Amino acid sequence: MLKTVMVAVGAMVALGAATTSQAADITGAGSTFAAPIYGKWAEAYKAQTGVGLNYQAIGSGGGIKQIEAKTVEFGATDKPLSSAELAANDLAQFPTVTGGVVPVVNIPGVGAGQLKLTGPLLAAIYLGQITKWNDPRIAAVNKGVNIPGLPITVVHRSDGSGTSFIFTAYLSLKSPDWKTKVGAGTAVSWPVGQGGKGSDGVSAFTKQTIGSIGYVEYAYALQNHMNYALMQNKQGVFVPPTEASFTAAAAGANWAAAAPDFEVLLIDEPGAASWPISGPTFVLIHKHQTDAAAGGAALHFFDWGFKNGDASAHALDYVTLPESAKAAIRKVWAAEIKGPDGKPLYFAH
Repeated sequence: MLKTVMVAVGAMVALGAATTSQAADITGAGSTFAAPIYGKWAEAYKAQTGVGLNYQAIGSGGGIKQIEAKTVEFGATDKPLSSAELAANDLAQFPTVTGGVVPVVNIPGVGAGQLKLTGPLLAAIYLGQITKWNDPRIAAVNKGVNIPGLPITVVHRSDGSGTSFIFTAYLSLKSPDWKTKVGAGTAVSWPVGQGGKGSDGVSAFTKQTIGSIGYVEYAYALQNHMNYALMQNKQGVFVPPTEASFTAAAAGANWAAAAPDFEVLLIDEPGAASWPISGPTFVLIHKHQTDAAAGGAALHFFDWGFKNGDASAHALDYVTLPESAKAAIRKVWAAEIKGPDGKPLYFAH
């Protein structure tokens, strides 16, 4: 079950600001998908260590730009960068948790998990080809559900977003029309709809607009008491978004084999229980640190999260990494992330 967690609204999320002069805050920016879990980890980490985390939940695109500009200790993105992109900016990349992107709807009389959608239907809605909820194509997979004939208002992200990347990559896989006309990306040219900044913006627009559909990370859907749709997975089964269905989607990921860049997607994974719109969230950090203390502090925070943060992640319905993946990540830290003197900032043990 979800434990209450405050997801801050706005560009800046201050997570446990330091109150002592002995330790500076860790700075990070990016993914709103990851903001709930980093917020929970930061709260507990601050209580134990006295070190705070200032995290700007500005979307994956913003996080990538800020880490490339070296204005934060780490960037956070739900779209993994390629090996070439990482090399060009002297970056290491590693996953932290896996979650699910969930279609959320505001349809009077239709509760959570009552509406069923397929990938092609979702793409047709976001292309503006299906414009009313009682369209025969929707009705055909929702027999027995009383869906009103309301016009559909599409809600999407207005900022550069890794959540959008996962969502549009899935639509591209399921709809040739979407792949040709729009494609996958952190920022795309949306054919129709209203844009909201961040997952909180999409949540707010969807909650306020009767007949709307949006997409958010699952923690936002639960925290905001939003009605979600069941999605048809690769095996043809309509599944709910749950930690179990996200876990099923992540079961086939071979993280150790994906080292050192860990460029893994979890879209439309096989398995009768798998949620089809799943994905990891990643951290970006410079391999060659100009400030050993700051770089080491960022690594210590995530190492602490891997050791102590699984319970918080499960409470928010994220999927935690297996110990083999954490071990592979620590080896990459030890081998690739170094201080100004060329010495490793982390020692695997």
